[in-house]
Amino acid sequence: MLIIPAIDLINGECVRLTKGNYSTKKIYSKDSVEVAANFERQGAKMLHIVDLDGAKEGKPVNPGTILEIRRTIKIPMQMGGGIRDIKTASKYLENGIERIIIGTKAVEDLEFPKKLIKKFGSERIVISIDAKNGKVKTAGWTKDTKINYLEFAQNLKKIGITEVIFTDISRDGTLTKPNLVPLKKLKQLGFNIIAAGGISDKESIQDLRKIEICGAIVGKAFYEGKITDFTENDLAKRIIACMDIDNGRVVKGINFKNLKDAGDPVKLGELYSRKGIDELIFLDVTATIENRKTLRDLVERISEKINIPFTVGGGIKTLQDIRELLKRGADKVSIGSEAIRNPSLVKKAAKKFGSQCIVISIDPKWNKNYWEMYINGGRTPTAINAIKFAKEMERLGAGELLINSLDKDGKKTGYDTKLLKSISEAVNIPVIASSGAGEKTHFLEAFTEGKADAALAATLFHYRKLEIQDLKKYLKKNNVNIRS
Repeated sequence: MLIIPAIDLINGECVRLTKGNYSTKKIYSKDSVEVAANFERQGAKMLHIVDLDGAKEGKPVNPGTILEIRRTIKIPMQMGGGIRDIKTASKYLENGIERIIIGTKAVEDLEFPKKLIKKFGSERIVISIDAKNGKVKTAGWTKDTKINYLEFAQNLKKIGITEVIFTDISRDGTLTKPNLVPLKKLKQLGFNIIAAGGISDKESIQDLRKIEICGAIVGKAFYEGKITDFTENDLAKRIIACMDIDNGRVVKGINFKNLKDAGDPVKLGELYSRKGIDELIFLDVTATIENRKTLRDLVERISEKINIPFTVGGGIKTLQDIRELLKRGADKVSIGSEAIRNPSLVKKAAKKFGSQCIVISIDPKWNKNYWEMYINGGRTPTAINAIKFAKEMERLGAGELLINSLDKDGKKTGYDTKLLKSISEAVNIPVIASSGAGEKTHFLEAFTEGKADAALAATLFHYRKLEIQDLKKYLKKNNVNIRS
């Protein structure tokens, strides 16, 4: 099943509505082109664009933004909103849009999609069935009809439509759950079905997979960090290799001190990519304390050699720092000390680049009363409660949390599962376990006892004390859903 990120456009900005109500508009980014580029970098296989202004007005309103997105990204695009005549349809299809979505005009005149199929082929025409309480709505969901969605679907079948997008308007943008009943009924008619509306979390994706539809359009859940992965393996746990960088070399120590050389980061990153690691994290561990920017050229050299998601952290202080790292090949950025000094950066970054790009590094130590946050590479205590901080970061828009236990770092005695469980249960975004891995059982404990979504290690992988595929086989034998 294809997981498709959505960009809804009003005045060229990336927005989301709740239940199709334009008064509930929430702007997630003013730079929709950058959002599209980030989705592509994150691994999306297709992009879904809706010109909400066009849907409401009955004519294209944001074609400039849409075609600029088309020129910027390489992955396929499907788009709809305001396509009511052959000329408009032709403009989009002849300018690189792979598929167009017809809604209102198909309801008003079945001959229109029939003509489009004849001219462009059925594989390039998708019909959007937008319903509330079983009745189809049109004109950007602002007009009611008395047409039953199943009757409309049966008529579409007669003219040769093979694929439909079904949206339950009452659930769209609510982060509840998708309505499976109409999806099952449409599937029985023989359509290829793409679901939209109410897709809120990993369980929603799993429910859709069970009924074997071909795609899921996800909007608000991506922007608010509830879903962070575009792959078939969204529900699977992840194994991540971490490269701590100092002076352009991979290093490892204990509590970020007494650092020892562990190899060349470009060669090591390439090796991990070949060996089946799921993701790679690059942390410039001295950038913050030396008050300098991350080693950007090195980031670019590594990104050119790997084909897995790549997170970069260290010395990130501004939106421009983030933009530069994403342009150099990072898929996500990890913000640590600056998230404490300047929490507004997290909110601005999530809005500008999307929550899926923003990872917050949480470095706590138990002080006999609570887990206390540290900054400056684990050197400076802050008196901030790590659990409360994690919840605040989620509220500000972070997409993932990287939990580095200073009590466990480099000691190979196991992850701090109590800390992990406390944070995992406090937030609804993915949690990455870090610090303390020494053997295979520690990964299993992180996933089962700590309820982590991913587990990170450095020393074990750098010095080949544990082979990645052996670890994955072990976890599978112990009933952990792990990526192949």
